[in-house]
Amino acid sequence: MKSSRKKIFYDDLAFYVFEEVYEPAEDTFLLAENLAIREGDVVLDMGTGCGILAVLAAKKAEKVVAVDLNPHAVRCAKLNAEVHGVADRVDVRLGDLFKPIKKNEKFDVIVFNAPYLPSAPSERKTWIGRAWAGGPTGRKLIDRFIMEASRYLKADGKILLVQSSLANIDETVKKFRKVDFEAEVIAEKKVAFETIVVIQAKPYI
Repeated sequence: MKSSRKKIFYDDLAFYVFEEVYEPAEDTFLLAENLAIREGDVVLDMGTGCGILAVLAAKKAEKVVAVDLNPHAVRCAKLNAEVHGVADRVDVRLGDLFKPIKKNEKFDVIVFNAPYLPSAPSERKTWIGRAWAGGPTGRKLIDRFIMEASRYLKADGKILLVQSSLANIDETVKKFRKVDFEAEVIAEKKVAFETIVVIQAKPYI
């Protein structure tokens, strides 16, 4: 049975969003505004959702690998890549964080709009819940990501991570430093009861 779908817009681009897939919001758009992809980059879009960031990255990137745990998101991202004519440069994979990534794969840019809201275990029982629920402190996926990401980043690459002030931004910066990355907030947006930030991290040279 096919999922029902709606259309959302970013600038003059339209994207399909399936019923079981996270709908792009302020966090997605803040990251989209700060992608800064170079011609020829190889990009990893972790937790791709509907694939909006993968599609935007593919406008310049040589290749984008888009990963999501949600099978509905994988189908949705593939559709949006086809609609925007970048399916030949977007490789959509199903899996949990870096499990679908080969050991020898390296990326110029790794992007992650992480599930970052503090939540109870019950809130991860739906696909939509898994897209935003980050465990008791909001850091369950963020901390796993930081520990694993460095294995897949090129020496001169960068990580762009979105999170909320509710999940302790300073702790993220500290965790990056522990794995020999310098990290800083490069963009932020206040929304309702939180501040959404984009953290850029690069290996110390």
